[in-house]
Amino acid sequence: MRPTLLAATALAALGLAAVPLMAEDHAQREDTPVAVSLAPDQLLAPYYAELRKKVVMPEAGPTPALSPATTLTRIAFGSCNHQSAPQHMWAQIAAQNPQLFLMIGDNVYGDNGWDADAGLESLRRSYALQASHPEFSGFRAKFPMMATWDDHDFGLNDAGGSFPMRRWGEELFETFWGSSDAVRSRPGVYDSTITGLEGKRVQVILLDTRFFRSDLKRMEWSRERPPLGSYLPDSDPAKTMLGSEQWAWLKAELAKPADLRILVSSVQVITDAHQFEGWTNMPAERAKLYDLLADREDSGLVILSGDRHAGGIYKAEHRGETLWELTSSSLNLAFGNDNDRSTAREPDPARTTKFFSVENYGLVDIDWKTKQLTMTLKGNDSGTLAQQAFTW
Repeated sequence: MRPTLLAATALAALGLAAVPLMAEDHAQREDTPVAVSLAPDQLLAPYYAELRKKVVMPEAGPTPALSPATTLTRIAFGSCNHQSAPQHMWAQIAAQNPQLFLMIGDNVYGDNGWDADAGLESLRRSYALQASHPEFSGFRAKFPMMATWDDHDFGLNDAGGSFPMRRWGEELFETFWGSSDAVRSRPGVYDSTITGLEGKRVQVILLDTRFFRSDLKRMEWSRERPPLGSYLPDSDPAKTMLGSEQWAWLKAELAKPADLRILVSSVQVITDAHQFEGWTNMPAERAKLYDLLADREDSGLVILSGDRHAGGIYKAEHRGETLWELTSSSLNLAFGNDNDRSTAREPDPARTTKFFSVENYGLVDIDWKTKQLTMTLKGNDSGTLAQQAFTW
């Protein structure tokens, strides 16, 4: 359903018809309509104020604080975790003993069964169900966690900044994950932290590729649908992935002293091999990201992404630097177990490995003596699917 239609449906259900307001200015006739200046998500604010008093906001439960002095040597991450699917991967990840775990999007599938209600009740129920799993709560109680979102826990498949319920989705997210005061103080859920003493400082940057993102450019309808998505690259300079405030924030974060940076994007960054969601949808925005990364305060860098229900390792060259990206997806919602078929279906010169469609999670290991980073994709039995090491 289109965001404009969603807005009209939600507002009508609440008795807030999305029609022009009546002018109060005596210079105009009393019945002269004037344009509504509030966006649909702002018009819904009074409804959410009342809803907040009535519903229980699910919480993931306590997680240990990561000491700022910790020397990070192992970080795990994953994406695409369905609340109704088996939660067997948590024990396997725990066995790897990570110091930090990153949930990088589609952490629940809250849009499954959604009926366009403004309260996003299906998303709220999804969070509550996820919190009830002892495998998840036990893992979270032991290992520090950070999170960002993707479309299915933002509120709607492929949705972006025009999604009218985004602010309520944000409140559900921030309550569930126990977001920091910095995150709660601004629109969107982007976040950053620096851990470790000088010489061993790791900066983790979690981008929000949903809250501000412009609508995507779709292919025209045809009987022959493309096998790898339906979006086109959009060169419109007005389109944005991150929004001006988040871009400014990211520039400032990349100027901070750090020895290694881990940049998290819920959608893939480097690849052009498909027409699903990704930075490939907005090539000018990706070029801007690459330039910003190239201008960062001197440090190592690795990119982590999810979304695809398959995983692999990617690389790109930009201004004399090799950019590495590890995509890990899905924790428990894989779309197949034939890695060779997935690889053949999506040929990609930027991918250095097969495209692994089995359940998987990712590891980042840091050797501070040699300044070597090793990224590993682990399967649903914790066997190694792919691995790449590089020095910075």
